[in-house]
Amino acid sequence: MEQPGPVYMSIQRKLTDSLQPTALEIFNESHLHAHHQAMRNVDSNETHFRVSIVSNEFEGKTLMQRHRLVYSILSEELSGGVHALTIKAKTPKEVTT
Repeated sequence: MEQPGPVYMSIQRKLTDSLQPTALEIFNESHLHAHHQAMRNVDSNETHFRVSIVSNEFEGKTLMQRHRLVYSILSEELSGGVHALTIKAKTPKEVTT
């Protein structure tokens, strides 16, 4: 398994610090998109991520509000080299039911 890179580590730190998740999984899926024309001239191997996060901070928020919250927390990464971010955001209650 490949060591997590600096973008992965930044995503993990920011989401953990901001949302105190009860569960957090981050998947670097950049290798699945390396063949795309837009990615051929990109130097980074940290461009596409999938995040699954469970947090009480999502309680009472719509799916769109949850995604906006995650996007705002990761705005620096998204304005930098991250090309795509897939988010699965749930509350602890939604996971147990």
